[in-house]
Amino acid sequence: HVQLVQFGGGSVQTGGSLKLSCTASGQTTYTCEHAWYRQAPGKERELVSTITHDERGVTKYADSVQGRFTITQDNAKNQVYLEMHSLKPEDTAVYYCAAKKCGRPVYEDWGPGTQVTVSA
Repeated sequence: HVQLVQFGGGSVQTGGSLKLSCTASGQTTYTCEHAWYRQAPGKERELVSTITHDERGVTKYADSVQGRFTITQDNAKNQVYLEMHSLKPEDTAVYYCAAKKCGRPVYEDWGPGTQVTVSA
């Protein structure tokens, strides 16, 4: 398994910025993709962004965050980041880092989550 430790998060006003980080340890050799998910109160967990765990670092974003959020990684440090700008109250959620093994259809390793709160 892969252990994921998250840092960052907090409270900001609308239009503010935050940066989340996620450090992976354990069987990281088998990781092919990382993702950030989020879950708002009373809502289902939703995919925010993904990045392939290779030199290409191909990224994808949910339409709701495209152009405002940026996912990056430092493979040497086994770290993944999510920079969030122009934050809106609807971005308020618990954000989770996740890792997917090569050949697996779902994310099986999850971070503990970190709260992001955006006030109007």
